[in-house]
Order: sequence, then C-alpha cells, then structure tokens
Amino acid sequence: MTDEKQILDEAVEKFRSLMESQLARAKKIKEDKNFTDYDALDTIVIGICGGDGIGPIITKESERVLSFLLKDEVAKGKVKFKEIDGLTIENRAACNKAIPDDVLEELKACHVILKGPTTTPRAGDPWPNVESANVAMRKELDLFANLRPVKVPEEGIDWTFFRENTEGGYAVGSHGVNITDDLAVDFTVATQEGCERIARLAYEYARKNNKGKVSIITKANIIKTTDGKFLKTAQAIGAEYPEIVTDDWYIDITTAKLIDPSRRKDFKVFVLPNLYGDIITDEAAEFQGGVGTAGSANIGKKYAMFEAIHGSAPRMIKEGRGQYADPCSMLRASVMLLSHIGYQKQANALEAALDKCMFEEKKLTITGRDTGCTCSEFGDYVMETITEMTK
Repeated sequence: MTDEKQILDEAVEKFRSLMESQLARAKKIKEDKNFTDYDALDTIVIGICGGDGIGPIITKESERVLSFLLKDEVAKGKVKFKEIDGLTIENRAACNKAIPDDVLEELKACHVILKGPTTTPRAGDPWPNVESANVAMRKELDLFANLRPVKVPEEGIDWTFFRENTEGGYAVGSHGVNITDDLAVDFTVATQEGCERIARLAYEYARKNNKGKVSIITKANIIKTTDGKFLKTAQAIGAEYPEIVTDDWYIDITTAKLIDPSRRKDFKVFVLPNLYGDIITDEAAEFQGGVGTAGSANIGKKYAMFEAIHGSAPRMIKEGRGQYADPCSMLRASVMLLSHIGYQKQANALEAALDKCMFEEKKLTITGRDTGCTCSEFGDYVMETITEMTK
C-alpha cells in the first residue's frame, strides 16, 4: 500500500508541474495581441532550414524558385534569405534537444521560415527520444494555426483546413506518465485563448475569401471537456459571422464524408483540434495526389513557418535517389509563404505555374527515381513556365 501511495503521489506531483506550465502558457498567449506587419518591416528575413533526408534538397530548390520570384525585392534589400543548418537529427541528438538553443536563436532572428521535413525518433531508432522538432517549433514560436489547402477542381473539392497547432494531444505529448507497468496516462489540453484564436482565424479567412461555410470538427460527444470547449468556443465565434454558415461534425463521420462524392463538395473551411487535423489533412491530401503535393503553413502572431506535410524520406537518400525528390510540396508551401508576407502577385504566379506543370501540361514528371526528372530540372520547368505565363 505504501508503494502504491508513493507512486500516486509522484504522479500527482508530475501532473501538478505540467498543469503549472500550461497555466503559464495560457497566460502568455493571452498577452500576445498583434500580428507582424510585414509592410512595416525594413527587411523581411526568410529563414531556410533544410532539415533531414530529402529536406535540404527540396528546400534548396524552393529557395531557388523564391529567389527567382523575389529577385527585385532581394536587390532592394526588402527581402533577405538566411541559411539555418542546425536542425538535422544528428545535431539534435548530440544536443539531446528537439531544437538546439543556438538554432532556436537563429530561427527567432527570422520573420518567416521555410522548413524541410525533420526526422522524429521512434522506438528502435538509434537516436535519443527527443521531441518532434515540428512540435517544439510550433510551441517555441507559438505557431498556433496550421493552414492546409486542398484543391481538386474537377472533383469540386476546395477545402481549407485550420488545425489548432499547439494544444490538444500534442501539447504535452512527450510528458505522459507511466503510473505503473499496468497504467500509462497521457493528457489533452485546451485553453480558452487557444480555442478562440484558431476559430477567429478560420472565420476571418472564410469571410475574406467568400467561402461561406465553416465546419467545426471534434469528438465532443466523447471527449467532453477539451473537445467540448473547442466546439462551444468556435460556435460562439461563428455567431459573430452571421453571413457564414456554421455546422459541426464528429471526426469519425467527417473522414467518411470526405470520400463521399455527393457530400464532400459541401465542405469549405474546417477548424479542428490538433490530432484530428494532423490525421484528416493527410487523408485530404490524397485527393490532390498525395502528401508529396501538399504544402502547409504554420501561423503565429509574430512568426510563421512553411513546410511540406510529408516526412524526410531517409530511404531515398540511403538508396542514392535524393536528387529525384519531388519539390512540389515545398513549392506549394512557398506559395503560402509569398502570400503571407504580402507578395500575392508572385504567389499567384507560382501557384498557376505549379497547376500547369503538375496537372495540365506535365512536360516533366517527378517519380522519385531516374524514370522521372530531377528536383532541379522540375524547378527549372516551373521557373520557365512562370516566365512564359507572365510575358
């Protein structure tokens, strides 16, 4: 009995420490009021962070295309690129940190970041069990909104997902408690400010882009406290936008309805907690050609980070196929980056060129092997297409 009491006391103390840290986080995010005004900056610093595996290859190619589109802004000193090399798994493992301290300082010296995929260690890997670099970056830079668009015009699909990025099951995902060998506990977190700001961003986007409908996705019938807070808060925000239709769905039936041709056209904008958003956006990307075709924006009030939604593909590097990596996901992320910092004309040009190169003209095809073109050849194709389309 004494041993059991001691075990429970230790678990309660750990829970107390976690909750204290989350209360401090909740207080801090309420203090951040205003978004960065990029027009007011003398120089916009874009961090280029390659990551692991194929990450440096596809990120470098995207930087090349961005430099092509922003060459006049770079020449004027309005835009500057900053290379950040320290987010490799080898460096993170050596420091035993998700983001080494010096790398974090470099990231914070940027306004926006284009980030390649990073490896997250799992059981059996030869690395220490460091937290996901993505999760850590979202928390450290308070990148609370993960924005993922999916568009397939011929299928009537035009979806935009607003996934809450810093809370839910990921907030303290590496701090669960093994009470005993028979009992393990993890935690789900929702704050009022966290729920409000992601919902507000989704509804503002719907209003500005004439989307007309926002669907709130939860499992509030079962996860009653945190999902319940998310649902009620989003509904309250939705009431401030009477011109926008609000509905709500449970996550399980949503995954089914996305593959229902008669119903999926009804969806426009989704707002949903972290874990559900992670899963369902991968499903949604399959309609567009897979996760290799989809980019992702991670938006905060001070910082923003843009990335592919796929992994680092270490097998491609091991097999010597890295030069054939598909840069389209990073180029799609670059479209969102350009739009976010105020270069909508360049964003539109890149998006139109990608649509033409990937889906319409298809003079070159990426296969991941020598049966297709290389990453740099596809980048050249995109830039040539932009030049032709803007003559």
